[in-house]
Order: sequence, then structure tokens, then C-alpha cells
Amino acid sequence: MNPRLGKLQPYPFEKLRALLSGVTPDPALAPIDLSIGEPKHPTPEFVRAALIRSLDGLAVYPPTAGLPALREAIAAWLMRRYRLPGIDPHTQVLPVNGSREALFSFAQAVIDPAGGGALVACPNPFYQIYEGAALLAGASPVFLNATAANGHRMDLDALPDTTWRAVQLVYTCSPANPGGSVLRLSDWQRLFDLSERHGFAIAADECYSELYCDEANPPLGALEAAQQLGRAGFPRLAVFSSLSKRSNVPGMRSGFVAGDAALLERFLLYRTYHGSAMSLAVQQASIAAWSDETHVRANRQLYAGKYRAVLPLLGAPLETYLPEGGFYLWLRTPVDDCEFVRRLQRDYNVRALPGSYLARTAHGENPGENFVRLALVAPLAECLEAAGRIAQLGSRL
Repeated sequence: MNPRLGKLQPYPFEKLRALLSGVTPDPALAPIDLSIGEPKHPTPEFVRAALIRSLDGLAVYPPTAGLPALREAIAAWLMRRYRLPGIDPHTQVLPVNGSREALFSFAQAVIDPAGGGALVACPNPFYQIYEGAALLAGASPVFLNATAANGHRMDLDALPDTTWRAVQLVYTCSPANPGGSVLRLSDWQRLFDLSERHGFAIAADECYSELYCDEANPPLGALEAAQQLGRAGFPRLAVFSSLSKRSNVPGMRSGFVAGDAALLERFLLYRTYHGSAMSLAVQQASIAAWSDETHVRANRQLYAGKYRAVLPLLGAPLETYLPEGGFYLWLRTPVDDCEFVRRLQRDYNVRALPGSYLARTAHGENPGENFVRLALVAPLAECLEAAGRIAQLGSRL
């Protein structure tokens, strides 16, 4: 077996199952699960219809590069969403089976493990796929803490120049999971400067880009930032996005990578061998989804309504805030986050995820400690009921 598998840590939900093992919830209360970021809003009917109409595509091997029509639909969406003057659908866009598998496999294509000193930098807290991708590519992860003190954005000054010189790949997540922060243009300028100096690639995870409360101020995207900063061709930059949360189709496993044509050319070569082509039926349904914004605005309004209803219920001694994007609440507790989650499950039958499970101890702290992640994916009534129970627990602390 590959010895690098031994370096992988248990996934957060494995840890959660172990934490709650033996905990018996109050049977008088209906269970509410806010631990997993799985969209629960209905899949748009027109996307379902497009998938059904295209089922004959199951009889055909799909091309790894995807249908030209899908790449064109994605390119058109990118230009509309991020005000890009142009993007080549044939060289700067590549459909993938959801952002998760592509974020993982990208590291396998990018990292050169020769010499054993390769590093991958990622935010902390973070999506654990980044760490696993680094380890299985033969690199070591290094962490850029995102704390309340820095607006829950990763600290690009945390690493000395000697460390940056060994970094081959940086993962970003904006809007962030779990903190919901959005990278500013100045953050991108700093990161691009570091990439110029040290030559590393950037994998920008933007799977939450279409979930935000202020319709007048959509989150800044990495390609948009590069365009504004005059970085023609998006050198060393690849952006990863998905329909899962935007269009409530997590089971379709449909997303894309876009950016530097040279990076995507090599990534396509890797994927040709990896065998990760998207079903033609899913591609047709994806074309329909990327071509429509009405359902996306309606989806945003549902999440915005949940934030408006839930936030006023969560007061002292608990602390939280309206995130800039995503569908999480990052809740600070006055007690250990694992103990809070155990008590919440036992006494109130609400499941949440300890923040420390989403982070690693780095630079002298675990930035997830004493935080709990709440995914507002359940129906509004369930989110309100859960918030009321959480507030009750808070009043007892």
C-alpha cells in the first residue's frame, strides 16, 4: 500500500462520530443536523428536465475535455459574473466532476515531490481535501491561520521567505469555509506577488461564490482580481467552482476549473489518464444550470432569509456574525468546542461540528478551538428551532 496513506488524518465527520459515540439525545426533541454542508434546497425543475432529456448520453463515452457547448456556457458565465473581457473556452476552461475531486487531483498534477521538500500552503481552518491532496502528492502542508484578529482571512505574513521558497501550491477558499470571509483585492495582490517571486501555482476554491446576502456586492473572484491587477492570461492561477451549492445539485458532481491555459493543458493530460470525464447527460444539465441566474438569486434569498431570522437568536455568551459568503455560521463558544457539541447533541438533539476539527495547531494556536460550525442548510423552520435550542444551551454556560 502507498505509505503516504498513513499520513492522512481522520476526516472531521469520522471524528464527530467518535465524539458523539455513546451520547443519547433527548428523545423528546426531533433531531436537527447542522453539521454537514450539504445543500437541502430543491433542485431546479429545469435542471432535472435537462438531465432526463439527455439520458441517451449514458450510452456514449464522454470526452475528458467536455463538450464544447459546456465549456462555452461556463466561459460565458465567467465573463458575465466577473466582468471579464474574454476567456477562451477551449484553453482556459475545463469541466470537472465537482470541485472536490479536481481540487484533490490538481495537486497530484502540479506537485514535484523530488527532494522531499515540497510544501503546500492552505488556510487554517480549511477544507481537509487540501491537506490530503498535499500529503498524497508527496508534499507537506503549511498553514496560514485565519482568525478573528485578521478578519478570518488567511495570514499571508505567517511564513518567512525561506518557507515560501519551498511552496509549490497555495490553496485559497473565498468565500471561506467555515468563516465566510472574502479575499480583498489587496490580499490577491500580495498573493500574486508571492507567486511571481516564488513560482507557485494557486488553486482558488470558489465553490461558495454564489452564496451571499448583498445582491449589490457579489464576492470578488480570483480571475476578476487578476484581471483588475493586469495579470493577462491568469499566470499560475486556476479557479475551481461547482454547481453543487449554486444550483442545489450536489449529486450531479459538476464543476469546472478555469484560468492559466498552460496549467490547464497539463491538468487535462493528467485527467485523461485519471479517467474522470463527466457524463454527457450531466454535461447537458450543467449547460442549462450555468445559463440561468433566476434560480441562483432565489437560492440566495432563501439563505439570506435564514441569516436574518437566526442571527438575532444567538446572543451572549455565544458570538457570531453575518458572513460575507457561504451558508455557515462560525459560532464562538465560551467553553471547549467539543464539549459544546456533545452537550448540544445530548441535551438538545442538534448536531454541529467542532471548529477544532477543521483546523490544525499552527503558529502556536488552533484557530478553530472554541468555535462551532453551523451549516444553515436545513429548512428555515428547522434552522429557527435549532437556533433556539443552541441559545438555550448558551444561556446555561
